[in-house]
Amino acid sequence: MAYRPLADEIRPTTLDEVVGQRHILGPDGLLRRVIEGGDVPNLIFYGPSGTGKTTVANIIARRTNRPLHRLNATTATIADIKDIMGEVGTLMAPDGVLLYLDEIQYFNKKQQQSLLEFMENGKITLIASTTENPFFAVFGAVLSRSTVFEFKQITAEDALPAIDRGISIMSERLGAPVECEEGVREQIASACGGDIRKAMNAVELLLTAAKREQGKLLVSMEDAKTVVQKSAMRYDREGDAHFDIASALMKSMRGSDPDAALHYLARLLEAGDLITPIRRILCSASEDVGMAYPMAVPIVKACVDNALQLGLPEARLPLAQAVVLLATAPKSNSVYQAIGAAMADVRAGRVGDIPRELQNVHADSAGLERDQGYLYPHDYPRHWVAQQYLPDELKGRHYYEYGDNKTEQAAKRYWEDIKK
Repeated sequence: MAYRPLADEIRPTTLDEVVGQRHILGPDGLLRRVIEGGDVPNLIFYGPSGTGKTTVANIIARRTNRPLHRLNATTATIADIKDIMGEVGTLMAPDGVLLYLDEIQYFNKKQQQSLLEFMENGKITLIASTTENPFFAVFGAVLSRSTVFEFKQITAEDALPAIDRGISIMSERLGAPVECEEGVREQIASACGGDIRKAMNAVELLLTAAKREQGKLLVSMEDAKTVVQKSAMRYDREGDAHFDIASALMKSMRGSDPDAALHYLARLLEAGDLITPIRRILCSASEDVGMAYPMAVPIVKACVDNALQLGLPEARLPLAQAVVLLATAPKSNSVYQAIGAAMADVRAGRVGDIPRELQNVHADSAGLERDQGYLYPHDYPRHWVAQQYLPDELKGRHYYEYGDNKTEQAAKRYWEDIKK
């Protein structure tokens, strides 16, 4: 008998057996109602790997009695699609075919456009899957002819029944009862990051290599931790997970939650990514802390320099210090708002001539030099004198507003006292 991976053997054959996805496959789930109705439209399944996208496509094929053809966009070509279309209308596929196109984001625009002619006549029903946001990764015309369903990451609690089924199947295969140390099942469920395929691979490896004592297969916590030590990491530097974690790090620092910020920093560092957290940390120092604590910028820069010199794993220490500093520092986005407002005026063409007082007098041609009239602030009490700096068109325009923190309010009082 040919070897069959546990992940394939345990694959559900009915919607009730699918792990998770209750929001779309539960008793009142929209996708369940669509499938049970029998008239299945073109579909796009979006979500992490191992969450049931391929499984649901298989169930749809069985319910509609249509042949299912699988292609992976990383290797498939337009010729492969045309070969499948050659079956339509024949005894092999009298009612059309289902095409399951995995990782559709790897099809370029031209390849995705080629799908349209086959989708229009209804002889082919496309079920495409992607781990990236389809509203960015899928060509608009294909997207407009399809219904998008999001498959969410499976929770550890939802994964436990599948793990128990996998252990039961392996017990029958190996002809011995299984005894797991306390916490092993939960370790697999949580460490596999909601990917049932990874969880089944872990179960299969653990049971195949398990020690036999008194006719039982013994699975230790130590072995479980070794097998799944990094399988929970969902990370692709070009994928949604990368941007989601980076965004969560930035927003956690901005939201003054050091615990959450450290969590997302740890996820990036565990994936070996130094550059992404460094960029977010440097940006947050000016965007989110800014003038409320200006010294955050040189301190954070020093932490980043240390991290780059140390490299991983030691780099985690100065980066963690920077993250905690930014998360616990007072916050002000006055700089962010000020430069945004100034750039908006520039982009809108509101610029005007630079006041004569501010022009570079040395740039005037010989013999044409005019009186500049610039007032040198340091020649005046407290190093300030009233004069116009903005172009006439923008005279009186305010971009910077003092934040409500101690540092900026102190500066506000200082300048109000001088300028009054």
